[in-house]
Amino acid sequence: MISLPLVYTILALVSYTSSFWYLFIHLMSKRTPNLWCYGLIVVLGLILHGLVLSQDMMTPLGVNYDVFNLISFTSGLMLSLSLILSLIRPILPLNLIGIPVAAIGLILGFSLSQSNQTIEHHGVGLDTHIILSLSAYAVLLMATIQAVLLWFQDRELKKKQKKRIWVNLLPPFQVMESLLFDLIITGFGLLTAALIFGFFTIDNFFAQHLAHKTAFSIISWFLYGALLIGHYKFGWRGRKAIRFTITGFVLLAIGFIGSKFVLEMILGR
Repeated sequence: MISLPLVYTILALVSYTSSFWYLFIHLMSKRTPNLWCYGLIVVLGLILHGLVLSQDMMTPLGVNYDVFNLISFTSGLMLSLSLILSLIRPILPLNLIGIPVAAIGLILGFSLSQSNQTIEHHGVGLDTHIILSLSAYAVLLMATIQAVLLWFQDRELKKKQKKRIWVNLLPPFQVMESLLFDLIITGFGLLTAALIFGFFTIDNFFAQHLAHKTAFSIISWFLYGALLIGHYKFGWRGRKAIRFTITGFVLLAIGFIGSKFVLEMILGR
């Protein structure tokens, strides 16, 4: 018998696939897509994505913070932010990346999440810390993808290639770079708030196997902070900004997803 979450997953993937090809075909043919039509299809996919997550995460024993559920949640949140930003900035092509990321996150969360990874009792402070952390990861993941796209654009511009795929497909380099620092500022603020709430709500970092995660998060926080200071005080941009952004997120991902994956999937904790 087909389960309801499976039906939601299939319908969400249909919505994501339809919206991706609708946007891709219009952008490739230099036609302006109907934002209402595109937005409704994506929102339908996000609603279905949320229904699948609610089935997987909300259990009688508590909230299931399994690593694959968190990947699914973060990927859906990232697409939501990308869609909202597309309404106020000329960055609609970036949704061509956000949609596949959300689809992959949904598949991983539905197929690989484990029902026994739960937190049975937690307060508002810990919930706030978790939500802020996931929001920071989603925004900084977007910034990292943005940095990679900027690297492709910068490479095409400096090598003066005849076929400039990324330069032609994406918004102008200045717009992309401006968005990169907007995302870093937002992510840095969320990460700062998450760390503050974590220090006040988590009693024993070592007992809960959180010392390494905290260390990587703090190092990443310093890197992002140094980049913002360097940008606004010394004019850092271009490839230096790209390297800082990618390095900061790699450390953040190792501390959060990497450590959680090792503890749950390898050590079984």
